[in-house]
Amino acid sequence: MITYALRLKNGEDLNESLDSFIKNKNCKAACILTCVGSLQRAAIRFANQSETKTLTGKFEIVSLVGTLSVHGSHIHIAVADENGNLIGGHLKEGGVVFTTAEIVLGVLEDVEFLRLHDEKTGYNELVIKPL
Repeated sequence: MITYALRLKNGEDLNESLDSFIKNKNCKAACILTCVGSLQRAAIRFANQSETKTLTGKFEIVSLVGTLSVHGSHIHIAVADENGNLIGGHLKEGGVVFTTAEIVLGVLEDVEFLRLHDEKTGYNELVIKPL
């Protein structure tokens, strides 16, 4: 496994920055190993919903997990507000870093993550291809 550490700064879009990094490094299969940081705007699609909910305020990132690839990524986030209320779901574009997002990624060298349409779910789902 190859690892990368990156720090996003105030004003950067969390999802777009991760996507750009993966494309620039031509990562065929990666995962988020850890992340700490904060957002000033969170863009989340909740379970079984089609619309993205945009939340504004100050949020601590308490979890960021996902599979990433040049073929598409699937990332979930959990954030806590100033009262410690936790909310989470599918990370979407529009989540903006407040102070920082310190992220460590792991790149797998023996597989490729593809996203192919699954007839049962109706979504593009993960297909793991050995290299």
